[in-house]
Amino acid sequence: MSNSVGVVIVAAGRGTRMGTVENKQYLLLQGKPIIVHTLEVFQQHELISEIVLVTGKEDIERCREWIQLYKLDKVKAIVPGGSERQHSVHKGLLKLTTQWVMVHDGVRPFVQPNEIEACYERAKQIGASVLAVPVKDTIKQVDNEGKVLSTPDRRSLWAIQTPQTFRLSELLDAYAAAERDGFLGTDDSSLAERAGIPVSVVEGSYRNIKITTPDDLDFAEFTESNRGEGQS
Repeated sequence: MSNSVGVVIVAAGRGTRMGTVENKQYLLLQGKPIIVHTLEVFQQHELISEIVLVTGKEDIERCREWIQLYKLDKVKAIVPGGSERQHSVHKGLLKLTTQWVMVHDGVRPFVQPNEIEACYERAKQIGASVLAVPVKDTIKQVDNEGKVLSTPDRRSLWAIQTPQTFRLSELLDAYAAAERDGFLGTDDSSLAERAGIPVSVVEGSYRNIKITTPDDLDFAEFTESNRGEGQS
């Protein structure tokens, strides 16, 4: 178990930007729910031994049916999410028995196997890792009225993706500290950073999008159809 790796896949969100009645993670992509595509990436990776899926309480039963239908036998538990993403991830972490954990968004189905492996190897070297891409646009820091305050050097800015990889015990300690202090982070690495865990970026791909808008879904359909043609 010394190098075992588990994954918490977070799919409990209620995104409104998609403009659909159905939650974005359950929309069909090439005839299959987005969340199933994401689960399959980790199911098929030899590095991964356990998967915990965090979803809405009302969605547990249909997720269980999909897991059986698509033979996703690495999924060891399906747990209901909390009021915030941070609470949802924490509930998932508590179900894992592995030494290492990756936390991944349920609506990022295009992460590549080599990126997963690279994140794990970097985390072993440094302490923790996050998949990321260099920022392409100029970023402005503004005040509440929209006045520009500064222009950070773009060369030092990265857009953070998932998976994010940690030692499970260290991330649980970071979560305990955040809960004790009432800290709510924007991602898991922010909790690790404040706990003193060194975090390194691993350069990923701009194709590893988080599907949150209709345009994202159109891009995902195009990407998945091309990938299917390439495999035929």
